[in-house]
Amino acid sequence: MKKFLLTASAAAIALAGSAGIAAARDQIKIVGSSTVFPYSQAAAEEFANKTGKPAPVVESTGTGGGFKAFCGGIGPDFADITGASRAIKESEVKLCADNGVTDITEALIGYDGLSIAHSSSAPEMDLTEEQIFKALAAELPDGKGGFAANPNKKWSDIDPSLPAFDIIAFGPPPTSGTRDAFVELVMHDGCKGLDGMADLKKADEKKWNEVCSRMRQDGPFVEAGENDNLIVQRLEADANAIGIFGYSFLYENSDKLKAVKVNAIAPTFDTIADGSYPVARPLFFYVKNAHRDVIPGMKEFLEEYVSDAALGPDGYMAERGLTPLSADKLKEVQDAVLSAKKLGS
Repeated sequence: MKKFLLTASAAAIALAGSAGIAAARDQIKIVGSSTVFPYSQAAAEEFANKTGKPAPVVESTGTGGGFKAFCGGIGPDFADITGASRAIKESEVKLCADNGVTDITEALIGYDGLSIAHSSSAPEMDLTEEQIFKALAAELPDGKGGFAANPNKKWSDIDPSLPAFDIIAFGPPPTSGTRDAFVELVMHDGCKGLDGMADLKKADEKKWNEVCSRMRQDGPFVEAGENDNLIVQRLEADANAIGIFGYSFLYENSDKLKAVKVNAIAPTFDTIADGSYPVARPLFFYVKNAHRDVIPGMKEFLEEYVSDAALGPDGYMAERGLTPLSADKLKEVQDAVLSAKKLGS
């Protein structure tokens, strides 16, 4: 792929010359994380209501898919903003740079607890990270220095105190930032205490990472796509199943679902904010600065997205399940976004 760099003015010319930007697109295009999607959608609706301008088009592609689309290039065919449930990777920064996307602003919008939930009619569950790993990992230590396919079919196979029903977990695909966070925050923590794993990490970290990251593919773990609402529907239909998604979806569906505690702690605004809930993560969006002065409404939309009314402690995103930033951190984010601070500067 030919590498090229564009100054802001050259980028604007490229945009304007791409079939006429006004004719090509008069709406902001947002892609990315399914977890960030409801927050971007809320900001889009508020922006449209307050300004009378067309609401941005928000598409749930997953974090990885969002970066791929966002980093594809500059011009009306490429996204202006992408949401992410993890920070951008070095490989994605390089992909952007290879396609001329060299001026990006990063915005931390708040925090999200990665929820494990099930139907409100299901029995209460309290799982440790080790138990979750033993349920969902592709392989487990065989006690002889090697690994064997995960034999656990029921939760009670892991621990007799757990329910004697089949392990069924609906979760995100590998392209999702939710999947990345789940692997890092739950699977790795649950794996590291097993017999021999500490020694393996010292001897062969690549092998350790492979074993501790790989989800089983023999039925108990089901990749349910990027639409978290479909997971909610499946959990309603099967009281024995659990689902893995952002806290906002549990919060929005609290009449249908309840949390599975992790290490005896349930996800709440307070436990996510104070760090006591073990499965919490930051949420972001990224802005393509070359589009700011060309795509209609970009500046006003960004002002809305990082406003106190949106991201503040009493803002409409907190009402949708986002754990808000501290006042100092929010001011820092607002300054970075409104001044188009370049990633890495």
